[in-house]
Amino acid sequence: MSGKWKMAAVSIVSIVLITVNLYLIEKKESKVERTVFVENWTKVKKDTITDTIQTNGVIKPVEEYDIYFDTKKNDFKKFLVKEGDAITAGSSLFEYTTTELDALKANLEAEKTAAEGEIAGIEEYIGKLRSYQGTMTSNPEKATIDESVEKNLNIDLKTSSSDLIKSNIEQEMYKQELEKNSLNEKVKMLDAKLSSIEEQSSAIVSTSEADGVVKNINKNLNNPIISIVSTNMAIEGDFSEEEMKKAEVGMTIKASSSDSKKALKGTIGRIHSYPAEEPSLKKDNRFPFQALIEPEGEETEALLVGSKVNLTVITNEKAGVPSIPIEAVQNHKQPYIYKLTKKGYVDKHYITKGLKAEGKQEIIKGPSVGDVILMEPDVAKNHSYFITPIQFEKVKAATYKKFTSREKVRYLLLGILEK
Repeated sequence: MSGKWKMAAVSIVSIVLITVNLYLIEKKESKVERTVFVENWTKVKKDTITDTIQTNGVIKPVEEYDIYFDTKKNDFKKFLVKEGDAITAGSSLFEYTTTELDALKANLEAEKTAAEGEIAGIEEYIGKLRSYQGTMTSNPEKATIDESVEKNLNIDLKTSSSDLIKSNIEQEMYKQELEKNSLNEKVKMLDAKLSSIEEQSSAIVSTSEADGVVKNINKNLNNPIISIVSTNMAIEGDFSEEEMKKAEVGMTIKASSSDSKKALKGTIGRIHSYPAEEPSLKKDNRFPFQALIEPEGEETEALLVGSKVNLTVITNEKAGVPSIPIEAVQNHKQPYIYKLTKKGYVDKHYITKGLKAEGKQEIIKGPSVGDVILMEPDVAKNHSYFITPIQFEKVKAATYKKFTSREKVRYLLLGILEK
């Protein structure tokens, strides 16, 4: 009987000890150290985070030029083009007569001089951009930039990456080349008009200012008497009120269409600040925009007017920054994460958040790249021990033998008593 009583006593004492330990572990505000069972974790990674607007658009000509005719001062003779005709800068559109040839010639010459002056200014500006671009490539530390050029680039050269600066320079040169080409076309048109005045004292030929296609001719001479659309294509669409808060002119775009084999690239060229329709409480406001498409050389695929496209607008992008999944962040008054330390603790670390997009959160201040982060922060307690599922393929007998007897018992009890 005494043996049975001893076994019963030992069993009762064991149950009491285990019960007391479990109570102390579960008790709120208990000073007994808890252990967190960690199944999901990740590392802080160096990554690229891209914030975008996803919307739709339609392919349309970049511009539409309207030609007007003053019937009070001039006498119309005849049209020289038909609807649907493809024309170039300087192409003859219609003939008319006027008694103000001398004044007209002087005005045309003044316009030509002004246009040539603008072309010279653009060439000088492009030269400065190319010079700075070359210095950036060969010797970035000695690269200096004209103050006016820096202002036009609209970026902070001190904080921006060299890739971003080069990209902005390329975009700026592209836009300036477009403007230069437009002015050259204008000079050609003015030369054609001046030649026409010289050759014909009685009849004047009105010419086109740019390449394009004749969209409409008004034979009743109601203005505009001719409408011309450009051969260059753009993407037109509209932004919602929320998207308008993020969208800016100059942002990079990417577009795809079932009618085009290649993805289209470009930039936002124009955003209307006034809604497409009169504002109303009964419907959401939409703000029209136009995105310019970058040419891809001589092999640029012809785009069908009216084609629908899926459009991505890149509103912000951070490359090579520390990032973690957004679900690893506890978003309280001061956001924090839990870091798994090499000593076996789960420690709280407050962070300063940066860009958030694509399910990723940039860390401006906090754990470093490579640090291990808990993916379930709501189950953790600061500075508690943690254990992870055993990975049998990585377990080696030699490692187990290195543990002391006390460590073996400790880890065994942790596994048994872990909540």
